[in-house]
Amino acid sequence: MEAVTVSEDLTGIESMDQCRHTLEQHNWNIEAAVQDRLNEQEGVPSVFNPPPSRPLQVNTADHRIYSYVVSRPQPRGLLGWGYYLIMLPFRLTYYTLLDIFRFALRFIRPDPRSRVTDPVGDIISFIHMFEEKYGRIHPVFYQGTYSQALNDAKRELRFLLVYLHGDDHQDTDEFCRNTLCASEVITLINTRMLFWSCSTNKPEGYRVSQALRENTYPFLAVIMLKDRRMTVVGRLEGLIQPDDLVNQLTFIMDANQTYLVSERLEREERNQTQVLRQQQDEAYLASLRADQEKERKKKEERERKKKKEEEVQQQKLAEERRRQTLKEEKERRSECLPPEPHPDDPESVKIIFKLPNDSRVERRFHFTQSLTVIHDFLFSLKESPEKFQIEANFPRRVLPCLPTEEWPNPPTLQEAGLSHTEMRDQRLRRQRQPCCEPVLVPGSACKLPHRHS
Repeated sequence: MEAVTVSEDLTGIESMDQCRHTLEQHNWNIEAAVQDRLNEQEGVPSVFNPPPSRPLQVNTADHRIYSYVVSRPQPRGLLGWGYYLIMLPFRLTYYTLLDIFRFALRFIRPDPRSRVTDPVGDIISFIHMFEEKYGRIHPVFYQGTYSQALNDAKRELRFLLVYLHGDDHQDTDEFCRNTLCASEVITLINTRMLFWSCSTNKPEGYRVSQALRENTYPFLAVIMLKDRRMTVVGRLEGLIQPDDLVNQLTFIMDANQTYLVSERLEREERNQTQVLRQQQDEAYLASLRADQEKERKKKEERERKKKKEEEVQQQKLAEERRRQTLKEEKERRSECLPPEPHPDDPESVKIIFKLPNDSRVERRFHFTQSLTVIHDFLFSLKESPEKFQIEANFPRRVLPCLPTEEWPNPPTLQEAGLSHTEMRDQRLRRQRQPCCEPVLVPGSACKLPHRHS
């Protein structure tokens, strides 16, 4: 529970179950769990969720690879040569039988190392075994798969040192105790390189061994980005001493440092070009958006003008139709007017109307005719407006010529108070002088004649 709490504090994971699951994946190695969690936060894929793309291919066919092989020392003295000659047949027999056994075993049971099912588990298991056997003072192991180590070395432009651990080799223990764990070797590797290692007895280590094709153990390979490919630039094989290992690694890195410097410059140039292109694209997009906005406003203005013109045209057409309808209605009502009475007809009266344009018209009507006839007569005139009301002078009043709530059926001239006597007086006064000047005033409904008694 204490390990889970520490992991929760370091990784920032609030779920206790998720912390426990993460620690179980890393065999309860807190350092490995925290490193993997930080890698995920930086955008690096988790070692337990590798990207689906195929792993990087490493170029091992470069003939300029620096190779350094340390041969085993020759026997010295009579006793040494005697021991060597005595053990030689046994060693030859042992390794021959072992190779035959392994070769025959492949036909019976495929090598389990050929199936990589848990590469991270292989790495963590090897690190755990190494620390139990040789102590915790050692170079910092890369706690991830071989493919992820290659990706990180490529992304960070660093050298990658690969160590393949041969458990059964006679020089492995001495190399790990005296060389790999030496302080000067640890300092050099931790400051200038990424360090990845695995046992060849593990599927992940065996897969890398098949790719690098080592000849003997201990085996070290220096890999870097060269000519835009991950390339093996150095191979160190055999039991090598700490000082010699430092010198060889330093020589390999110094000999190939120019490639990393060149790649850094090219990468910076590509980044600057990309930034410049991005800025240009942003400026182009901004200009394009501005042009599109101008075009949109122009289009809206054109559409607005077009719509306004269409509205004006529609109004003109509507006005024209209204005028034509009004004209037709005037003609129809004019045709429907009853004949004008004869001037000698005693049951008729002549009325003079004053129109809005100050012109005057006159006509005779029967007393028994409805005031609607007067309205139809005035409506049929070209000079009269579409809507009007007829107003008399004395007494000043509006004549109900159209049906209303108060007068559903308009009255006749006689019912409206336009008597024969009054009309005669008018005519008499009209003969001497205009005795009445009816007025037709436009309005919501237009007015008609004002009459003097």
